[in-house]
Amino acid sequence: MNILYQFFPNTMDKTTEFFESILQTLQMTAAAGAVSFFLGLLFGLLLTLTGKGGLKENRPVYYVADKLINICRSIPFVIMLTALLPVTRAIMGSAIGTRGAIIPLIVGSTPFFARQVEAALAEIDRGLVEAALSMGDSPFDIVFKVYLREGVPAIARGVTITLISLVGLTAMAGAVAGGGLGSFAIMWGHQRNQTDCTYAAMIAILLIVFAIQWVGNLIIKKTTH
Repeated sequence: MNILYQFFPNTMDKTTEFFESILQTLQMTAAAGAVSFFLGLLFGLLLTLTGKGGLKENRPVYYVADKLINICRSIPFVIMLTALLPVTRAIMGSAIGTRGAIIPLIVGSTPFFARQVEAALAEIDRGLVEAALSMGDSPFDIVFKVYLREGVPAIARGVTITLISLVGLTAMAGAVAGGGLGSFAIMWGHQRNQTDCTYAAMIAILLIVFAIQWVGNLIIKKTTH
């Protein structure tokens, strides 16, 4: 304990705020991650099915979805936070704090994960799809029996990458009072020149990232066959 006070004196005086910021980061990551996973999976499947050579090839639908994802990915996250303030306030009831960061985090991470899903499904052997078609399986059956089942390891890899990216976005959300470790580092470490608070927030974020990577690698290893 004395060692912690020696290297992190200001952080140790704010343990309540520090652990609350960790909890806020985890809450934002979990909430935005869950919704982004669902929406990103849907968009990824839509791109795969309606793209060239897809089971439901549809150029107009693919074009709209593809351009929408590209536009959302092109907008810097800090600008998106500000641009979505009215939408966030209308949906969440607040545009600041942890609740106020959820919507921008979802909009920022969903397109990224959709591309990860699209890339993961593109790795699946086309012969498996053709074999399922020859057996009379419907496109709905192929989605679950082939795409999602065979794509689990690659999708898990995409989930891991997306969650790690999402943790970084939560830190950026702290720049506009989004709460979490980013807000803690800016409020105490930057604005009050308490450098140890910045280092403590950085270490906490690294530990969260390492934990996500470890779990992701474990899932990938277990599902690879």
